[in-house]
Amino acid sequence: MSTQAESEEDLRERVSNFLRRNFPQIQMHGGSAAIRDLDMETGEVTVMLGGACSGCGISPMTIQAIKSRMVQEIPEINTVHADTGMGGGGGGSGDGMGGGPMSPSFPGESSSDDDEGPQAPF
Repeated sequence: MSTQAESEEDLRERVSNFLRRNFPQIQMHGGSAAIRDLDMETGEVTVMLGGACSGCGISPMTIQAIKSRMVQEIPEINTVHADTGMGGGGGGSGDGMGGGPMSPSFPGESSSDDDEGPQAPF
């Protein structure tokens, strides 16, 4: 095995250990975290959160914590992309806000006249 392959394997192991050590709640709550991509030249890693993380309201905060803490604790990592695969769960945009196609909606607010939906009793 080449030195580069060994060092990439070592870095993957350190990223995995970082996720297990710092974010045990992911697994405790039925979620999972996996390294989808690792680029040693640019120092970029893509982490995919799955299981119960998909659609979880707390996952954007978890993603932001992963992004900010991993670059502090693992010097070889410069950029972290993380996603839940749900389109609005943090994305890889780097802004931590999701940036997906969905936007919040509020009772009584309508974006089109086609879908009136149920009316509130007040």
